[in-house]
Amino acid sequence: MSRIHIYLNLCNTYKMNLAIIGATGLVGEEMLKVLDQRKIQFTSLTLVSSKKSIGKSLNFQEKSYQLISIEDAFEKELDVAIFSAGKEVSLNWAPVFSKKGVTVIDNSSAWRMDTTKKLIVPEINGDELTHNDKIIANPNCSTIQMLVAIAPIHKKYGITRVIISTYQSITGTGRIALNQLNNEYNNIDGEMAYKYQIHQNAIPHCDDFEDNGYTKEEMKLINETHKILDPNISVTATAVRVPVMGGHSESINLTLEKSFDLIEVKELLAQSKGIVLEDDPENFKYPMPINARGKDEVFVGRIREDFSCENSLNLWVVSDNLRKGAATNAIQILETIISKGFIN
Repeated sequence: MSRIHIYLNLCNTYKMNLAIIGATGLVGEEMLKVLDQRKIQFTSLTLVSSKKSIGKSLNFQEKSYQLISIEDAFEKELDVAIFSAGKEVSLNWAPVFSKKGVTVIDNSSAWRMDTTKKLIVPEINGDELTHNDKIIANPNCSTIQMLVAIAPIHKKYGITRVIISTYQSITGTGRIALNQLNNEYNNIDGEMAYKYQIHQNAIPHCDDFEDNGYTKEEMKLINETHKILDPNISVTATAVRVPVMGGHSESINLTLEKSFDLIEVKELLAQSKGIVLEDDPENFKYPMPINARGKDEVFVGRIREDFSCENSLNLWVVSDNLRKGAATNAIQILETIISKGFIN
């Protein structure tokens, strides 16, 4: 039996006690979809919600689950808890769960830059995980799709500099942003996720501004690239929120250590795990968020040489931020620790 078949067999038959912390949020909902689609098996499933939803029921795989508090979840016998309930919840509760022996996969920013925690994109550094990693950080959504796309290029050619501009879906802000856009479409007054109208607009402001003039989202792209891929890569970023519901898009400019052949670059990406190459501009084929919505892959196209700088090229990268950018990457981390036999 091949290693791949053993891995799939483990993922499809392994039993565990699993909790989703933040099950009713946009990412939590996607996690349940991904669990179902990837046929992750569990002995028990615990679903935790915010206070306003505690006691309500949620249907999953033809079974009704009562939503409970995180305090009640802590009293249960759990093997894995996937957190997607915000930074403060993760800071307060992830250490408590992990000390109890629960493996925590955290989707917030709480632990990403903690030097004692692994920041994991399974296609890139999943092999770094050990049995001792009890809090595992899920990177920022825009970082994940960028690094999946450029990691194979860095491995072969060496990247010295990255210039990235993002065009990020409103779903990255949560349900309140989705409601704002829908209200604006329909000329309805309602709660605002952003200071400004998002319909027919582009807002160069993702997350809070830092003292250096960059937003936290932009600094995540820089800092997380250094931690996951290579601290010697120079990175600069501009992050923009756009009125799109189904995925993030990124314009990426790379400067490489070595010369390259565009055909070889395209072949490399087409053969790389987690990537779908869509690069046929003559036939109007290129990545778009409307086509990436609901899919787990990272789509790459518009690959072309940057004639203004030696050994440089441009990429257009698109992925569903709720899927590969959050839920799917977390479930892939779960699959990785299952395949390594780390769940007792």
